[in-house]
Amino acid sequence: MRAILAGMGALPGLLLEAGPAEVVRFKGVSVDVEPTIEARFEQLGLLFEELRKRGVTEVCLAGAMSRPPLDPVAFDPLTASKMPLLMQAMGQGDDALLRAVISVIEGAGFSVVAAHELRPDLVAPAGQIAGKPLAEQDAARARAVLDALGSLDVGQGAVAAKGQVIGIETLQGTDAMLAFVGQTKPNSGGVFVKRPKAGQDLRVDMPAIGPETIRNAAAAGLSGIEIAADSVLLLDREAILTACAETGLSLWAGP
Repeated sequence: MRAILAGMGALPGLLLEAGPAEVVRFKGVSVDVEPTIEARFEQLGLLFEELRKRGVTEVCLAGAMSRPPLDPVAFDPLTASKMPLLMQAMGQGDDALLRAVISVIEGAGFSVVAAHELRPDLVAPAGQIAGKPLAEQDAARARAVLDALGSLDVGQGAVAAKGQVIGIETLQGTDAMLAFVGQTKPNSGGVFVKRPKAGQDLRVDMPAIGPETIRNAAAAGLSGIEIAADSVLLLDREAILTACAETGLSLWAGP
């Protein structure tokens, strides 16, 4: 039996299509699926105990979550014992925090599985997905920037046009970056590259795009999107292909 620690967005629902699972909703997190377990971040020990009672052996983290406000008064003994580890990781960036969360879950005896292990069809092998092949120069430039920034835990996306970097995804996220690009460099014809950060554990916070990403990139005046092969989730592939056809945007999976 598996459990989905559900966050915002379509991914938890897509994973439920892979088979039955317990769905955990944490207090303060809005989800689009019906939870079977209500939990609190401050009470991980109680959550793990409930998962064991229900025969859960695998856990998948799916969907977006913001860093929650925590009430120390509500900590159960296990959570209190893990807070020094988690607080230290919080000061090192999102990747460090997620690695610490994985270690806590695995330390409790559960296996952590990636979304694409449950739904291999949500990622794409290398090659053209929609539209026509475009010039490699801008994609290569954006990839180089992401590779250089990966160890700094900055973001998973960058935009380049005519060899110039015109957008880098940071805490504000993809949509905000694309809006900025559209305002500052309209009709650039550039390429948006989305890929994992260097050394990122793909079991959590795997990069993802959906049909709105396609539409927002087109509205920003871009000509195409490159995703990393087998390492970026396609949330609703059919709708993504439709959006590409309607906007004329090219989409491919690169190295």
